[in-house]
Amino acid sequence: MDNIKIQTTQNVDIEYELASIGDRILATLLDYVFFFAYFLLIILISALTSGLLFKSVAVVVILFLPLLFYDLILETIFQGKSFGKMIMKIKVVKLDGTQANFGAYLLRWLLRIIDTRIFSGGVALIAILVNGKGQRIGDMAAGTTVIKLKHKVTLNDTILNRTKPDYVLVFPEVARLTDTDISIIKEVMMVSLRTNNLQAIEKLALKTKATMGITTNLPHTQFLATVVNDYSNYSFDK
Repeated sequence: MDNIKIQTTQNVDIEYELASIGDRILATLLDYVFFFAYFLLIILISALTSGLLFKSVAVVVILFLPLLFYDLILETIFQGKSFGKMIMKIKVVKLDGTQANFGAYLLRWLLRIIDTRIFSGGVALIAILVNGKGQRIGDMAAGTTVIKLKHKVTLNDTILNRTKPDYVLVFPEVARLTDTDISIIKEVMMVSLRTNNLQAIEKLALKTKATMGITTNLPHTQFLATVVNDYSNYSFDK
């Protein structure tokens, strides 16, 4: 399976496994299943209301808008995942290691017409095979790719951790960090510990200390875990 090395905004390289073409095709097919289920639901409701739903053009347009904006809406809400992607455990990420934003999802959605609609996915397939980073044209424009998720998402995989009510802040300097910084720290730690990439953890710890303007003798992994817990406590108390 192909991997991709992504350099985060903190100049730390982390390696992800790219979603295969098969994963992406199956995710799309699963999304079509949800399309079909939604369409059947509309037909059922229409039948139960004696066709009242289809007597207004405006209502028909509103009912079918979720199908038109399906990918854009879900990827924005679920941070790079549609229902099909969730099932296949893949997601959209930025190549700089940050969470993709609405603008990136919008570009992917707009160029999907060229990638998968006009040429029935032929353009997307060729682009992914040639590009080497798992990118269709929409991904190239948005600076994104699609990776596999191997872990079960829990509270600790979100930006913030749950801390005890009597938790004592260790590094008040976490106030200098942002949600993006913490998200990257957690992501790098998760991937690096799984792959035993201690060099990436050390580099991240040094960069984080410089950003916070502190020195500490805590081991790198313990320091980063403490920073995440401190930031969680700090954020909940704001």
